Amino acid sequence: MIGFQYLANVATLEFIGEKCVGCGMCVEVCPHQVFRFEGSKAKVVARDDCMECGACAVNCPASAIRVDAGVGCASGMINEWLAGVVGSRGGRCC
Repeated sequence: MIGFQYLANVATLEFIGEKCVGCGMCVEVCPHQVFRFEGSKAKVVARDDCMECGACAVNCPASAIRVDAGVGCASGMINEWLAGVVGSRGGRCC
C-alpha cells in the first residue's frame, strides 16, 4: 500500500493518563511508536500513526488504553486500497 497515509484525527485510540501505572508495555508492543515513556508514565506522541491493532489495550494491565481494533483509519485505508485495485482491473477483484 505504497503512497497511502493514515487519516488525521480518526483513530479511536483513547489513553487515560491518570490510570497509567508506568509499566511501559504500550511502548513495547506498539508497532508504530505511538507511545513514548516520559518520566514515570507513558504518553501518546503520535496518535495519528495508530493503526488500531489493539496490542496496547490488550497488554495494558491498568486498562488505561482503549481502542476499537479494526475500525477507523486502518479499515478506511484498506477499503480505499481495495477500491483502487478493483477499479484498476475493470471492476473485478481477481
